[in-house]
Amino acid sequence: MTEHSGASNGARQHRRPPRRLAAADVARAAVAEIGGLIDHDVESVIAVQRNDDGWQVGVEVVESHRIPDSADILAIYEVCLDGEGELLSYRRTRRYARGQTVGRSR
Repeated sequence: MTEHSGASNGARQHRRPPRRLAAADVARAAVAEIGGLIDHDVESVIAVQRNDDGWQVGVEVVESHRIPDSADILAIYEVCLDGEGELLSYRRTRRYARGQTVGRSR
């Protein structure tokens, strides 16, 4: 008589519920996703927020390097991920000079 693994013959398989992502994992996933889609350097993650559909992450990128660095053009991208960290959408929400503190965005 041979033993069979639990995966054959319709035996019940125990599945663990999906692991809930931590905010740091979501931030890393957003940086990886946006970095793979746009050809700009990621500067920082500026916001992480859980919502009903998953996560919304604000990512700041350098869109144009200038000399001096204080004249760089930066942008904020809103990256939306599902509960498992997969990309749902992204969009640029703001563009501005690095030294700009108050005023209009480009």
